[in-house]
Amino acid sequence: MHTAADIMISGKLLQAMHFAAHKHRDQRRKDPRGTPYINHPLDVAHILWFEGEVHDIDVLTAAILHDTVEDTDTTMDEIKLAFGHAVARYVEEVTDDTSLSRHERKAAQLAKAAEISHGAKLIKLGDKISNLRDIARSTPVRWTPGRCRNYFEWAAGVVNQMRGTNAGLERVFDRVYHQFLDHFAEDLVGR
Repeated sequence: MHTAADIMISGKLLQAMHFAAHKHRDQRRKDPRGTPYINHPLDVAHILWFEGEVHDIDVLTAAILHDTVEDTDTTMDEIKLAFGHAVARYVEEVTDDTSLSRHERKAAQLAKAAEISHGAKLIKLGDKISNLRDIARSTPVRWTPGRCRNYFEWAAGVVNQMRGTNAGLERVFDRVYHQFLDHFAEDLVGR
């Protein structure tokens, strides 16, 4: 038998999945197969729950919504109205300023990583793990090995600013990061 709290939590997560799926409906990842974009935010929430043992409903909801403002026509007011102030705050903290160049956005993310809230750091850790796994599994179209390596190095810099947030997620990140570097080194030696 489910409690009222269980039903409310399930409903909030389902609402976030539906909202994000609608907002990302026409978007694809950069891999050669063009994987549906919604797989990424769902993966981030999955990583948080199963690998980081993060069970905070607002953090998980924000993880599902984390790219909606940055990558769709969604506004922060929509997020706040539909999901509440706490979720909106997390989403806002992990949203890049799209008016900046890619280089400036990366520098800003690195600069503010240590200053964001604990919940936003959890989302950011899950996001980096998901992105690194996706890049290692299937190199994005038109990405060179050097660009992949640069992304991994930059992601490690961001994660290093958030150390002490969640030991489990940090171990997972480190494992994925080192597996890529080992694979990258083997590729260079094999040439």
